[in-house]
Amino acid sequence: MPTEELTDSFRHAMSSFPSGVTIVTTVDTEGRWWGFTATSFCSLSLDPPLVLVCLSVNAQCHAAFSAARSWVVHILPPKHRDLALWFSSKGVDKFSRGEFTTNPQGHPLLEGACAVLECAATARYGGGDHSILVGAVTDARVYDEDPAVYFRREFHTLTPLFEPRPPS
Repeated sequence: MPTEELTDSFRHAMSSFPSGVTIVTTVDTEGRWWGFTATSFCSLSLDPPLVLVCLSVNAQCHAAFSAARSWVVHILPPKHRDLALWFSSKGVDKFSRGEFTTNPQGHPLLEGACAVLECAATARYGGGDHSILVGAVTDARVYDEDPAVYFRREFHTLTPLFEPRPPS
């Protein structure tokens, strides 16, 4: 068991690694929508196209995602900061905010995302206090929005380091 000091140092160190912000959604067999905010998300493979996302085993939606055959990852722009915070809360109706439509499988789709990845669940692994969900990407759409960046427990926007070179 790690000490409280190590846990705090680890949390601070990991907050120093910038990440994107996503909302992951699914629908259960009864048609109920579930979702959570995730910053632990990444591409896993190009061939086949796979992604992974991590979900706390204590999350209210953990059982739904453990049983889900598919889910959707929404990469968020800065305008969805408040929605990302809302989806990271417990005990709230997460879909009472934001504009959602549905795909043919009944999954909630967030309007105004930077990108949307529809995924078929392919594997789940235990990872300490989280589950690692692996999904095969079945559809990917990219929109004209810049992503939000989460760094040291705050949301940021991207700023280019260099100006693009003019064509020669």
